[in-house]
Amino acid sequence: MTEPGLLIKGIGSFYEVLTENGELVTSKARGTFRRNGLVPTVGDHVLIERKEQGYAQLCEILPRRNLLVRPPVANVDQLMIVVSASVPAPDWLLVDRMIIAAKRMCINPIPVLNKTDCADQTILQAFLADYKMFDTLLVSARTGEGMNSLQARLKGKVTCFAGQSAVGKSSLLNALIPDLCLETGDLSRKTERGKHTTRHAELWPYESGAVLDTPGFSMFETDCLEQNELNECYPEFSLADPCRFPGCMHLSEPDCGVKPLLASGTLSEGRYERYREIALDYQLRRKHRYD
Repeated sequence: MTEPGLLIKGIGSFYEVLTENGELVTSKARGTFRRNGLVPTVGDHVLIERKEQGYAQLCEILPRRNLLVRPPVANVDQLMIVVSASVPAPDWLLVDRMIIAAKRMCINPIPVLNKTDCADQTILQAFLADYKMFDTLLVSARTGEGMNSLQARLKGKVTCFAGQSAVGKSSLLNALIPDLCLETGDLSRKTERGKHTTRHAELWPYESGAVLDTPGFSMFETDCLEQNELNECYPEFSLADPCRFPGCMHLSEPDCGVKPLLASGTLSEGRYERYREIALDYQLRRKHRYD
C-alpha cells in the first residue's frame, strides 16, 4: 500500500520523504525512474511504499505545478526575494527578473528588505517606491523587526528564499528555525559581495509548510516572452489606460497608456528604466529566436 509524502531532501539515490503524519522516511527510487528519465526533485509530492525490510520505495512522482531549475525544487507557492537595506547594494534588475520568472510559473513573488536596523535611506525609499504594488516585507534578522509578519506569510506554503549572497537569507531562516544553524556568509572586503554558503537544495518543514534556502546568484534567466506576457508581470500596467496600438512596448510609441503612470508616481522612474532594459532584451530575443 502506498502513502503520500513530500520529498524534502535527496542525496545520491536516497530521498527523505515527509509523510502526512510528520514522519521522515528514507526511500529509494524505483529503477524505472532512471530508465524513463525521471528525476525526483525536492518539493515533489510523491507516493512511497514501505517494505518489511530495508528502505521504503519511492513509487511515483505526482504531477508538478511548477519546477525551478536553479535551485532544483518543485511545487513552489511563493518566492521571498530578499535584498539588503545596507550592503551588498541591491541588484534591482535581478529583483525585477525574479518577479517576472516567478509570475510566469504561477509563484507569488514577495520582495523582502532585510537589515532594516541599519538601513540606507536611499535604498529604503527606492524599495518602497518601486514595489508598492506588491506584498512587501521590511525585516531585520538581527532585531526581529517584521519577523512576525514574515512568519505569517510562510504558514501552509512552500516558500523559496532567493537573492544575492550575504543579503541575509540564511540569517532569516536561522531566526525562524533556530535548530537549523545554517552557515551565514560574510562580505568580501574587496568586493562587498557575499560568499556562497548554501550547498544543496533542501526543504525544511515549517508552520504546516516548508522553506528552502538557495545559493546566492547574480542572474535569473527566463524564457523569451511575448509583449503581452511581459505586461502581465507588471501589476502597475493594469492601472494604465489602453494604449493606442496593440502590442505597444511602452517605449516610444505615441498615445501609450503606461507612460502617464510615471507622471502620477504609480510607476517609479527606476522600475520603468529597468523595464525598458528588460523589454528591449526580450524584443532582441524574439527577433533572433529562429536564427
